[in-house]
Amino acid sequence: MIRKISLKFLLGFLLIFSFSFVVLNQTVKEFIRTSNQSLITTELVGLKNNSNVYVRQAFLINHFSNNELYFGEMAEELGKNLKHASGNSVGVYTVQGELLYASDKSTFTLLEKNDLEEAVDGKTAFTIRSGENQTSVLFSYPVVIDGSKVGILRFSKDFTLMFQQSNRILDITLYITLAIFAAAFLFSYILSRHITLPLGKLTQASSEVKNGNLDIRIRFKRKDEIGRLAENFNDMVYQISQQINIIRKDRDQLIELHEQEKRFFDNITHELKTPLTSILGYAELIKANGERDPKFFEKGTNHIIEESKRLHTMVLKLLEVSRRQAYELEKVEAGSVLRAVCDSMVIRAQRYKKTITFNLENELYVMAQKDRMRQLFINLLDNAIKYSLDFSEIVVKGLHVDGKVRFIIYNPSDPIDAEQLSKLFEPFYLAHPKDSEEGSIGLGLSIVKSIVDEMEGSISIVSQDNHTTVTVEFNRLRSAKERNSHD
Repeated sequence: MIRKISLKFLLGFLLIFSFSFVVLNQTVKEFIRTSNQSLITTELVGLKNNSNVYVRQAFLINHFSNNELYFGEMAEELGKNLKHASGNSVGVYTVQGELLYASDKSTFTLLEKNDLEEAVDGKTAFTIRSGENQTSVLFSYPVVIDGSKVGILRFSKDFTLMFQQSNRILDITLYITLAIFAAAFLFSYILSRHITLPLGKLTQASSEVKNGNLDIRIRFKRKDEIGRLAENFNDMVYQISQQINIIRKDRDQLIELHEQEKRFFDNITHELKTPLTSILGYAELIKANGERDPKFFEKGTNHIIEESKRLHTMVLKLLEVSRRQAYELEKVEAGSVLRAVCDSMVIRAQRYKKTITFNLENELYVMAQKDRMRQLFINLLDNAIKYSLDFSEIVVKGLHVDGKVRFIIYNPSDPIDAEQLSKLFEPFYLAHPKDSEEGSIGLGLSIVKSIVDEMEGSISIVSQDNHTTVTVEFNRLRSAKERNSHD
């Protein structure tokens, strides 16, 4: 395609330049020809007028009448005198065109007689005769005395110098025109290449993009429209690449989410099926045996109660994930809630051979729902216990920072990479599925995030130096004592 454009450029320029050159050359030639004819005509008119004056004076001095007989008698004398006066070869003819006298017979015996024939017919005419190194004009006109034509005078005037100058002007004009058009054609060719080569690169690059190569870029060191077009092309390819990456990332996330949901439903189906099957089995056995076996009856009823509680807890967790209704918030001293949770979780931590230490400042007031706040701390501490390293110490802090209430839970753990950190608050996601507690389905941190959002707080998780740090912040409420002292 680009070759065709280049060829069109070149052919178009060539046709335009050729046509312009021919027109200009012909115009110059015609102008020079017209100018030469004008000069020749002016010269010959002056020669004719001077000759007529001389002939009239000769007739008057010799008292000749105006007939052609007397003109013939004075032909030789007339011719010599006119040659001497004008410096040109002179031929004297009868009215019928017969030569009476010639100052140079070789000049007037040539075949060119068009001007002479015109003079015989009563007209003034001239013929240009060109040789190898000479250009002359044969000029003929009828001599009229007192209204009667008495003979014909014919002159041969040399115009070699004028025609040589005209030819030199024509040659110079030709060379200058050729040089100008050659320079213009060369400039046009370079300009066309300057335009078509970048277009060729753009075409190749667009073909690469069409074939899926989005890493291609065009580099033009130019500030014109083509340079701007290249920049726009690069920006366009970059934006397409970014959008495709986003689409791929969203696709991968959707695939992963779909897999997580599938695992979740598989797990929840299994988890729901197991206690229900157990409950149904014991219920059928109890129904069949009744109270005939008190020991089995007690064992069966206790098992049904335990499985029902586990099933109830699991259903509550599912409801927490899907629940979106707003809670009525109240003023809560979150430090005391966290202190109570830490005390209650010490036994669970000991079962995992871990310890909990806490340092909580006083009057950590926030707007919250007390039960939801308790649930928040339980989930965070439960996660810290389950996923911290063996024999580790879990550190809990609560403090005032810049008008905020900040809670920090800090524990040694295996490192968590950035991609996993970004997904920890997603439902069904397990950062360490192999180390997860049996029955865990990845809902704890999702519930935590929903609670923090309800209370207009913020939460972040950082994994660094084999430690995991969870930070939760809420807007701090002043106590009544602080308000009174401020007032």
